[in-house]
Amino acid sequence: MFKIIDISMTIEDGMTVYKNKEEKKPKIYNSSNFQTGRTHETRIDLDCHGGTHIDAPLHMLEDGATIETIGLEQLVGTCRVLDLTHVGMDGIGSGDLKPHNLQRGEWILLKTQNSFTEAFDPNFIFVNEDGARHLIEAGIRGVGIDSLGIERSQPEYTTHRPLFRNGIIIAEGLRLKDVAPGTYFMVIAPLKLTGIDGAPARAFLIGNA
Repeated sequence: MFKIIDISMTIEDGMTVYKNKEEKKPKIYNSSNFQTGRTHETRIDLDCHGGTHIDAPLHMLEDGATIETIGLEQLVGTCRVLDLTHVGMDGIGSGDLKPHNLQRGEWILLKTQNSFTEAFDPNFIFVNEDGARHLIEAGIRGVGIDSLGIERSQPEYTTHRPLFRNGIIIAEGLRLKDVAPGTYFMVIAPLKLTGIDGAPARAFLIGNA
């Protein structure tokens, strides 16, 4: 037997978005109902970096690749959830990552204090420049985090840009509160979009029941 653990944010009116910016919140509205037509239909206006999502390199690199270049085979497979709930406001650095003995080619998901609040915290836990260097040196394939941004107020984007330049995939907006550290089978399925800088995704883990 196995257990499926949904690690996606629910897309809904008033959901938490980066810096609580109103323009980033989804707009969900009824376009047809049984009083105005013969069917019930809904439309949605959604920021591609809202909720659980995959960043494409174009998000931070002027000549970066777009979302369709990240194949599903790169987003499905074994991952490790790391317990970094002890990390403070200075962010995740190499000293926090070294004890986990990261392996070349693996996916890691970072469970932090962010997992325990639904509100946007301007002091959210992030991966700092030192931590990004460690991820690159370890040769990981992808990294996911339980915040809406993998970095926080870094003017030159010194986490995103180096990760992208080294072919590391970034997933943001995961929900890891009820996930124990350990190894899982991971599926992240972004919407099939093309030519843009990111895509909302449904993400889940499969573990033993």
